[in-house]
Amino acid sequence: MTSERYNARESEPRWQRQWDEKAIFASKNDDPRPKYYVLEMFPYPSGRIHIGHVRNYTLGDVLARYMRAKGFNVLHPMGWDAFGLPAENAAIERKVAPKAWTYDNIAAMKKQLRSIGLSLDWSREFATCDPSYYKHQQKMFLDFLRAGLVEREKRKVNWDPVDMTVLANEQVIDGRGWRSGAVIEQREMNQWVFKITRYAQDLLDALDRLDRWPDKVRLMQRNWIGRSEGLLIRFALDGATTPAGERELKIFTTRPDTLFGAKFMAISADHPLAQAAAAKDPKLAEFIAEVKRIGTAQEIIDTAEKQGFDTGIKAIHPFDPNWKLPVYVANFVLMEYGTGAIFGCPAHDQRDLDFVNKYGLGNTPVVCPEGQDPKTFVITDTAYDGEGHMINSRFLDGMTIEQAKEDVAKRLENELRGNAPVGERQVNFRLRDWGISRQRYWGCPIPIIHCPKCDVVLVPDNALPVTLPEDATFDKPGNALDHHPTWKHITCPQCGGPANRETDTMDTFVDSSWYFVRFTDPWNEKSPTTPAVANRMMPVDQYIGGVEHAILHLLYSRFFTRAMKATGHIAMDEPFAGMFTQGMVVHETYQKADGTYVTPAEVKVEVIGNERRAMMIYGDEEITIGPIEKMSKSKKNTVDPDDIIATYGADVARWFMLSDSPPDRDVIWSDERVQGAARFVQRLWRLVNESAEVAKGASAAGPASFGAEALALRKAAHGALDKVSSGIERLHFNVCLAHIREFANAVAETLAKGNKPAPDVAWAVREAAAILVQLFAPMMPHLAEECWQVLGQEGLISEASWPQIERDLLVEDSVTLVVQVNGKKRGDVTVPRAAENPQIEAAVLALDAVKAALGGKPVRKVIVVPMRIVNVVG
Repeated sequence: MTSERYNARESEPRWQRQWDEKAIFASKNDDPRPKYYVLEMFPYPSGRIHIGHVRNYTLGDVLARYMRAKGFNVLHPMGWDAFGLPAENAAIERKVAPKAWTYDNIAAMKKQLRSIGLSLDWSREFATCDPSYYKHQQKMFLDFLRAGLVEREKRKVNWDPVDMTVLANEQVIDGRGWRSGAVIEQREMNQWVFKITRYAQDLLDALDRLDRWPDKVRLMQRNWIGRSEGLLIRFALDGATTPAGERELKIFTTRPDTLFGAKFMAISADHPLAQAAAAKDPKLAEFIAEVKRIGTAQEIIDTAEKQGFDTGIKAIHPFDPNWKLPVYVANFVLMEYGTGAIFGCPAHDQRDLDFVNKYGLGNTPVVCPEGQDPKTFVITDTAYDGEGHMINSRFLDGMTIEQAKEDVAKRLENELRGNAPVGERQVNFRLRDWGISRQRYWGCPIPIIHCPKCDVVLVPDNALPVTLPEDATFDKPGNALDHHPTWKHITCPQCGGPANRETDTMDTFVDSSWYFVRFTDPWNEKSPTTPAVANRMMPVDQYIGGVEHAILHLLYSRFFTRAMKATGHIAMDEPFAGMFTQGMVVHETYQKADGTYVTPAEVKVEVIGNERRAMMIYGDEEITIGPIEKMSKSKKNTVDPDDIIATYGADVARWFMLSDSPPDRDVIWSDERVQGAARFVQRLWRLVNESAEVAKGASAAGPASFGAEALALRKAAHGALDKVSSGIERLHFNVCLAHIREFANAVAETLAKGNKPAPDVAWAVREAAAILVQLFAPMMPHLAEECWQVLGQEGLISEASWPQIERDLLVEDSVTLVVQVNGKKRGDVTVPRAAENPQIEAAVLALDAVKAALGGKPVRKVIVVPMRIVNVVG
């Protein structure tokens, strides 16, 4: 028996070197074995990995190692999502080139990732800022443009005046830029857009087939796409009240049944009718300017006070020419959604009700809940949006909501104004086309030339990549490409005259919308993909990443895959067959009396009775223990992975990340539990060494038969093998680790008997020890390699096949049945699996709990449900 402690600091680098030297994690595209593609969302090279990275990449690594052992050709690559504003900000603050800052960070983070012991194929590594990568992105942009999937259009955009770039709505938080914190302005600018709306219905329908995605993620995507069926209605305008040339106002509604509850019309500040009216009304123009300052972020609009301006324009009700509705410009109506105009039915929409209550327009209920008296049903401060029957709606009265919708649709479809019907059934989507133009330097250049004579000219394919100039300066505000002295000036490839390059670069979401395909053959210099390889290796079998990317990144990636199919680069629609969103790593916070935060490394926590007390390590200052929150630099509740690995080793960090919580939930960092994981590592080390001593006496061939002790250990081994195998495949890693602990206890109990074991037991110990090491190898690969050598096994465990389960050993000799008396559970009974009913009845009636429940009453009958339950009827 060994007395040595396992030394992670010495062992882990040694095994990592061996893995690298043998390149055992490099997958081959011509490997005939079935493929398995596991991918974690690649990181932004900020310069340091955080403990959340350790969790994310460990989850994928366990699956990759397991599937490799199961005989799959596993593709498990790594790269860098390397473009973006932080590099430009660093260039300004540190006076370094974005490229140098980025690649220095990549080198530092790669070293850290290697220290975790991940089974990554580093031969496929690339950064999205490599010209060899974005050359192909530019090629696909041009392909999409030729296929009609890219357009240039004037759009209202969110402009960050500090970062001097356009931001997506989702990058505007409380009216401010997500990075700069600057108040966002509204501007109209020419933008390049991807026509994602072409695939809106397909993107929605395909969600039903993604049965290995979390339901919450699919729901988020459905809501974002936002399909709605309704009616486009052309409201006539009262000519005496409208600006010249305006004749009608189109609205889209999903509730045409509520038309008789209409009290007002509302239009967006950007609606052409609003602009025409504002040209003659300075106060309206001032109101519109104020609305535009709010921005278009949905969460701001939803929470802002509802405000409107009465334009004096009147719309005519489609069912009553004498019913005229006031037209307001309102701050809660966006031009981007529907037609930029609505009719307001305040009794049945809370937003509309808040609006009319402010402006004194009143409300008329038109849907009455079942059981309510229509004569007394009124709406005051809370709108009613439930089911019911129609009231106060003339010819619709008494109908259900669905009947009323159909009736209104048919009537307005059959009523013509000019040559067009007043009403037209339509399907609308919340999803909008994806604007990709960004006014920044550190991004993929858009391969377009603007020529005074030829207008928009595509950069020829043989002139790609359009590379970024390395001598850009950041001493002026705005886009460094725009004020570069030479870069944007070029000769037009069509007419030979002077022209300018497009100085906008692509949204970094574009970079991450196809990288998973590039990983299948990153060596192809001529094309973005090698279709035969991509079609074989794709889709990603298991994709892993944070739920914060559940909408945009996944949606854009799904669009990009379809666009690549449309342009001949791949032959599939969906990029990710399986999706898993891991929880965050959280930690309690610590604050001094003055409110400043301190790091966990500066604090010592003591347990006194039932209370925990925190003090500064240096000095006696008492510290307040705050709530458990997501790790963040601002709260200083972060843990440095390098410190953990240096102190305990990578395997301890990996084991803790997997064992403390289900992987889709947050894991609470605990120094005490990390230390517990470290102790378990040492226990496994001792257990394997003790097993190796016992196994020395075992014969190479298995015994002809096994006694009870050996058989019990073999059943425990194969039972654990079965449970851990299925647990890994379901990503129930914390459950797997519990089974490994249980199995380790079974091995320890066998070894604890102390006597020289019989040959069959020694053989069973050797088998059990080997299985134990293989079970924890995906989680703690360095320790497993060391233990594999101790057991005298050949080669590396990282190359070993997963052990075969002997199914016969999973069959139990006995079965435990629930026992009821008159339908109420009284206990259970264990009987031989082959026991007949008379034997089972006798065992049940002999139970003291059954006798007590019967109280001396005779037994009328005993009902045996095989393998499940026995019910005694007294």
